[in-house]
Amino acid sequence: MRRASGFLSTILKSRLFPKTLLKPPGPQVPSLPHFPKCPSRSLHSDPSPLPPVLNPRQRKLKEKSNIEERFENATSTEEIISSFKELETTLDPFDKMLGLACLKVGQHLDSIGYEDHEQVLDFAMRALKILQIGEKNSISVAMALHLVGSACYNLNRFNDSLGFFNQANRIISALERDGNESFDIRPVSHAVNLQLANTKTAIGRREEALINLRKCLEIKESMYEPNSRELGIGYRDLAEAYAAVLNFKEALPLCLKALEIHRGKLGQNSVEVAHDRRLLGVIYTGLEKHDKALEENKQSQKVLKRWGMGSDLLSAEIDAANIQISLGKYEAAIQTLRSAVDKTEEGSETRAVVYISMAKALSSEGNASAESKRCLEAAQKILEEKEHESPESVSDAYVEIASIYEDSNEFDKAINILKRSLEIIETLPCQQHLECNVSAKVGWLLLLTGKVSEAVGYLESAVERMKESFGPKHFGVGYIYNNLGAAYMELERPQTAAQMFAQAKDVMEVSLGPHHADTIGTCQSLANAYSAMESYPLAINFQKQVIDAWSSHGPVALEELTEANRLYKELREKASRALSSTASPQVHDYDDNDDDDDDDASNIKAEKNADDLFKLLEKP
Repeated sequence: MRRASGFLSTILKSRLFPKTLLKPPGPQVPSLPHFPKCPSRSLHSDPSPLPPVLNPRQRKLKEKSNIEERFENATSTEEIISSFKELETTLDPFDKMLGLACLKVGQHLDSIGYEDHEQVLDFAMRALKILQIGEKNSISVAMALHLVGSACYNLNRFNDSLGFFNQANRIISALERDGNESFDIRPVSHAVNLQLANTKTAIGRREEALINLRKCLEIKESMYEPNSRELGIGYRDLAEAYAAVLNFKEALPLCLKALEIHRGKLGQNSVEVAHDRRLLGVIYTGLEKHDKALEENKQSQKVLKRWGMGSDLLSAEIDAANIQISLGKYEAAIQTLRSAVDKTEEGSETRAVVYISMAKALSSEGNASAESKRCLEAAQKILEEKEHESPESVSDAYVEIASIYEDSNEFDKAINILKRSLEIIETLPCQQHLECNVSAKVGWLLLLTGKVSEAVGYLESAVERMKESFGPKHFGVGYIYNNLGAAYMELERPQTAAQMFAQAKDVMEVSLGPHHADTIGTCQSLANAYSAMESYPLAINFQKQVIDAWSSHGPVALEELTEANRLYKELREKASRALSSTASPQVHDYDDNDDDDDDDASNIKAEKNADDLFKLLEKP
């Protein structure tokens, strides 16, 4: 947020306003009058003329002009606030110049990360109330709304923040449509869209945030030269955002474009190129192109070493070890990490991260479980001391430790440390996307260990938060619904399970495709759920879909296709037995009463099911 505020404040001061009091574009606030000296008072023989004698009105105007000049020239926070207080006494409460002065003070405090966010909000609201008088759709009102939104964001009032940023964005869009060429609103539009993205990310709407980040890049493309450094950073920022939501396919071309610009503009050995290559390593890892990832990492390390960037270089070395683990080069990874651990401070978070990666490499080898556990215990001991100091990074590290315990089939340890991570995440703002992932993992492990009732609560929480964070059709939503279906089947609630499986299937067909193995598996689960309910027409229908889907895979899925056909045959046999049972005569000896209507409805439903079964069983 501070980067956006500083960027906007700098540009506004340098480009958007005349010198006096940061006046807005369009109708200018009239300049204060300057009174000439009276000619007669200059006609004297003294070589050092005396200053003119001003009347009270002139003296008052002169004092006001001096106050304005002091405020205009103030640079430090103390100078700006003291000169503002002085200026405030000379202006009417609803003078537009006072509104602009409040805006300037608020922008300055926001850009330096002033800790009293309530005071920033006070200046912002005063500016907004004054500037809205008479012109609700001016650029100055948009900037005031932007400042109010920024202050609300820093106070963790994200919904309020989003509302103010959206209002500012609507004004800017209207001004863009009007095509006011006398004023460049692009810097303001960029700042508003950037903070819209930040706010949406904070409340978990990360997919929506990407739209605003795309807009930021488009604005930069129109503002800067095609191969400028700033534009390269814009491409990399958007690539990072896509990588954060695991959309590595979209991230890759953006990061390659950033690399192309920075390499051409700054040279092969620039720091920006090193950062681009490191991000490329992450993206290639996400795409499971580990050899390419390792090559980019090596190139990045060379540049970072040349520039003496020790902490970044150490992080790159740890990344390299993790890529080596993904490639199955465990001995090489262990050697890399042993070299890295000597460069870390005892008790530091970085050392804990090295221990975690070392444990991963050792456990992957399969012959050093005791040593792996010692590494994990050492890492946990360090992290427990850092929970209050760096809660976000500690919670991430706990998730990594839990995954190693899970791989070692130590599920209870994994669950306990994930729960601790979740406790930390729940106290942090802007971490809803992490909360849903950790909740989903806890729910899955509880389900795996037979603690089904407890698992349902975590999974239900996770699916709602994931829909908010990544959108309702994200593949992760499908997997959680699938796990919920499995949980309800364990609880002998097949009807609820079928609902969960149906939602999982809908999501997976969009995100993964109808012939993806996991989508087919969910369809199979639907068939099983309807079979458990003895709804054989539906069960047979979904089983046919399973057979068709596996058939499209060809010979590689012969085993799966054989099993699907076996289950189909089994379902037809069950349906046939159910049909025989339905067709047998039933004798009821009930008196006439109100239950007759219910009996009639049940008989109609049974007849319909029987008709459906007859039709299905007539087909091969």
